[in-house]
Amino acid sequence: MIITRTPFRMSFFGGGTDMPEFFNQYGGAVLSASMDKYCYVIVRHLPPFFEYYTELSYSKIERVKDIADIDHPAIRNAMEMLDMHDIRLAYEADLPARSGLGTSSSFAVGMLNAFYALKGKYAGKKKLADDAIHLERDLCKEAGGWQDQIAASFGGFNRIDFKDNDYEVRPVIISPERMEMLEGNLMMFFTGFTRLSSEVQAAARVTDKTGQLKEMYTLVDAAERILTDKQADLDEFGRMLDHTWKLKRSTGSAISTGSIDELYAEGMKAGALGGKLLGAGGGGFLLFYVPKERQENVKKAMEKLLYVPVAFENGGTQVIHYTPETYTFREG
Repeated sequence: MIITRTPFRMSFFGGGTDMPEFFNQYGGAVLSASMDKYCYVIVRHLPPFFEYYTELSYSKIERVKDIADIDHPAIRNAMEMLDMHDIRLAYEADLPARSGLGTSSSFAVGMLNAFYALKGKYAGKKKLADDAIHLERDLCKEAGGWQDQIAASFGGFNRIDFKDNDYEVRPVIISPERMEMLEGNLMMFFTGFTRLSSEVQAAARVTDKTGQLKEMYTLVDAAERILTDKQADLDEFGRMLDHTWKLKRSTGSAISTGSIDELYAEGMKAGALGGKLLGAGGGGFLLFYVPKERQENVKKAMEKLLYVPVAFENGGTQVIHYTPETYTFREG
């Protein structure tokens, strides 16, 4: 039996510039961090006592004889890609799917990590990220960028640069005290609205957003400087979040809704310096940057929403349980 634990991520700056059609022409970068909220994938071989050969448990239960009959596209394509057979797979998570935190990509990375481990093979961080990108973008034909798979695989607080169909992951060098201060000023709330990131990305493609994305790309440099310069006012990071959210908001109507806009305005009025809707848009989690002395006011303004305390994590995807097994595959 294999159990993997894979973090979800919060993206601060540069979202959208991780799309190959943009960064292969203009370059791209994102500033993101993985958080202490995880998805868990449990995988083992299915004992040969059942009529079905594959059993999957996520938001629904699937039991099939033929891999081609699996409804879940990521599981079906991953099993075909890695030649997996006679599998029992279960998915658990700390946060709901379709909530703007890269949940589908975290699942893809964790599942691939588990499959490789079950086969007795080691897969490094980059291998898992690359395979997850190929799985979601090429095999499953889902719209979107590359940052979610990379953040889930590598973990940590990173700047990820994109160009020429490749990427580089570079940890942001920030003092523990300043990191703790940033972490303490972030507040996350669940809006209750969920949408597939790929659907939002596809809907947002109807407008030319090159100009906004170029500016969002430059903001990554500015935000990184604020974090790494001990003399810089950290509150500027929050004000820049407001600016980048307004830019992202202007890239397509699917990014936000009237309800989200009202919630964001209420948070800002209560004392937040900035914030954004995490993920591609359309719902999920609202992230605010709020100085300590104003946080109770923001909690009161957001009292109808679920407040979710978060902290950064540095591990990325990990195999947290490994029990080797001897298994003879069934024929047929």
